[in-house]
Amino acid sequence: MDILLALKTNVVSVVMAVLVLILLWKIRGKQSSFERLPPGPAPNPLLGNLFQFNIKEAYKYYLELSNRYGSVVTIWLANTPVVIISGYQALKDTMIGLGEEFSGRAVYPLLMKSTYGYGVLSTSGHRWKEMRRFTLMTLKNFGMGRRSIEERVREEAENLVEMFKKCEGSAFSPADMLFNALNNVICSIVFGHRFEIEDPQFKSLLRTVNTYFTVLSSPLGQIYNVFPRLVSLFPGKHHQLFKDLEEAREYCKREAQARMNTLDPSCPQDFIEAFVLKMKEERDNPDTEYNFDNLVSVVWNMFSAGTETTSSTIRYALLLMMKHQDIQERVQQEIDEVVGQDRWPSVEDRQNLPYTDAVIHEIQRYMDLAPIAVPHKMMCDTEYSGYIIPKGVMVFPLLSSVLIDPKLWKNPNCFDPENFLDAVGRFQKNDAFVVFGMAFHLQSHSATRGARYNT
Repeated sequence: MDILLALKTNVVSVVMAVLVLILLWKIRGKQSSFERLPPGPAPNPLLGNLFQFNIKEAYKYYLELSNRYGSVVTIWLANTPVVIISGYQALKDTMIGLGEEFSGRAVYPLLMKSTYGYGVLSTSGHRWKEMRRFTLMTLKNFGMGRRSIEERVREEAENLVEMFKKCEGSAFSPADMLFNALNNVICSIVFGHRFEIEDPQFKSLLRTVNTYFTVLSSPLGQIYNVFPRLVSLFPGKHHQLFKDLEEAREYCKREAQARMNTLDPSCPQDFIEAFVLKMKEERDNPDTEYNFDNLVSVVWNMFSAGTETTSSTIRYALLLMMKHQDIQERVQQEIDEVVGQDRWPSVEDRQNLPYTDAVIHEIQRYMDLAPIAVPHKMMCDTEYSGYIIPKGVMVFPLLSSVLIDPKLWKNPNCFDPENFLDAVGRFQKNDAFVVFGMAFHLQSHSATRGARYNT
């Protein structure tokens, strides 16, 4: 009996050892097939470079690697190679000069759970171009016979100010108020109306958006993107998130279906109506991209790209104004002189508010909200800087490397609006302002509303 048990144990051990050796052999073979990739740290077996750095602050590790290896670096996430591009010139050469080659979108399991490969942020090629073009054009055209985006923002700003006033000078956290306000702006654009804070549907939507960003930025989310099947076996917030995402998609689909026979073709009032109108126009086109799947995913892209990012920026702006009260006073003085106390500021005032404009830009540069742009995927084998980046390889554009480059900024490590002012105090653009990605400055101003899709 003891002999059989020992024999069984030895057989299992041998089988396990053989399986591990086969797996290591396959990984080594895969890594050797990418022998002309850019240099980088040596990967560990199975895990690659995972757990060699703090997942929550991966961009700091990538900055260290760029200082050590140069502007093009390779790391391995498990057995998947990822190329990191850093520095203004390298990002310009690749994201702009080789734009078509680098134009693919990396497939992230967590993102795919929310979009199923539709929309803007998780697509490439014709679908991406068509959905992006329609979204930018629709947002730009709001205001022609319908409420403009500026009006919708102003309405929500008025509600936000009233909520601040109700605190009557006592200490409070504006975080939830800002998050709710920004989501209501998107709701107004997408659904044509704002929600009351206690509305059950609005609260459900807020919970979904909030949970999505919580999971996305957590170690759980990062590991899920590398080992989705494995993580799916364990309990966690991601299971409830996936249910909430499905409910949000169904709600958006119901809103679209309700408009199919009621909208005014001459004047769609919100984004869903504009998209549904396009669906009806192309109903006989078998290859059309205008369908419920793309509509629902584009709407989710608008929430995921425009709420948490913007509310975080405003929160950070408030903190910086509290810390730098001299700058706050100068901004207030300029607004009082140009706008006064009897009306709301408008977009048209921007050209007459150079210091305020500079402060807003510097807040975004200094906070570095998105150190890594939306990951790309190679559309074909491409040579750059003497290296070969194969088709299908993921690429991380490291925007932080540009935003803190002392060669490009007067005071990169300090909060200083002078970074965006010339010698006589006029607002001065800087091509190194890449908080939304490299394409932001190299496209027409009319596309700036969709800058978050340009990375």
